[in-house]
Amino acid sequence: MRIAVVGATGMVGGIMLKVLREFSFPITELIPVASEKSVGKVIDFGGMQCPVVGLQTAVEMTPDIAIFSAGGQTSLDWAPKFAEVGTVVIDNSSAWRMDPSKKLIVPEINGSTLTKADKIIANPNCSTIQLVLTLKPLHEKYKIKRVVVSTYQSITGSGMKAMQQMENERQGINGEMAYPYKIDQNCIPACDSFEENGYTKEEMKLTNETKKILDPAINVTATAVRVPVMGGHSESVNIEFENDFDLAEVRQLLFQQEGITLKDDPTTNTYPMPLYSKDKNDVFVGRIRRDESQKNTLNLWIVSDNLRKGAATNAVQIAEIVRGLK
Repeated sequence: MRIAVVGATGMVGGIMLKVLREFSFPITELIPVASEKSVGKVIDFGGMQCPVVGLQTAVEMTPDIAIFSAGGQTSLDWAPKFAEVGTVVIDNSSAWRMDPSKKLIVPEINGSTLTKADKIIANPNCSTIQLVLTLKPLHEKYKIKRVVVSTYQSITGSGMKAMQQMENERQGINGEMAYPYKIDQNCIPACDSFEENGYTKEEMKLTNETKKILDPAINVTATAVRVPVMGGHSESVNIEFENDFDLAEVRQLLFQQEGITLKDDPTTNTYPMPLYSKDKNDVFVGRIRRDESQKNTLNLWIVSDNLRKGAATNAVQIAEIVRGLK
């Protein structure tokens, strides 16, 4: 297949290229796409020397699939142009996620809903993916009423500028700031910009995307926090069910869920941490325990590499489904 990666020179784009190779995705031609300042650069892809092209050139090359990781406005402007020439677009930005005419896909949950008619497919927010993958088997069994989630999100979710800010701070260098405050040895309770209701965009993504993917009847409230971690998002999640549950059965349901690795044994200090999730495609779940303050309520802890399952891996898994439909 002829695959375009839009934003190929960026941080997530680079991981997408890596995951495509790891998955042995059958690529006859890779088309790296980036801004005009990167056009002409050459990317080595498994021995193939692939020159970077601009967006218009990429459209004219009519790839089978275009995986976008280049920002919302680029996706809004260019995804329809790719779709018009028959290319299936898998978009990693927030541009199309809440569009009622576009599907928001986590392959293990709703990948089977994709058809040949879907030309623009949305990849969910990184924090949403690890949350809904964990909630899915529990919702099917016990029916979720409400979710309270607090996130502890890596600076890699803010891109290379944030990584450089933290490195500068650790070396005592004054440099460009990605955040309004120092991030090293600090936690910033604000991921993305604030909306009129006092929540940030990141918090509302968790709410709205969970409803769209799983069930609009699930009530979700979120607090998103940026932490000085180089890779991996963590989430503390409190889940209220309509029906009571058995902890052993909860663990079994999560153990059986595709894409989840259970790490849950406090007697051996076994629990998920960003340290373990780095460069891995699974979502890690642990600290599973009953909420003793109210009935039918569960606490657990979720960790995932936000650049992998939270972005690149999920997109490539969608691409595999699209390949099967062609």
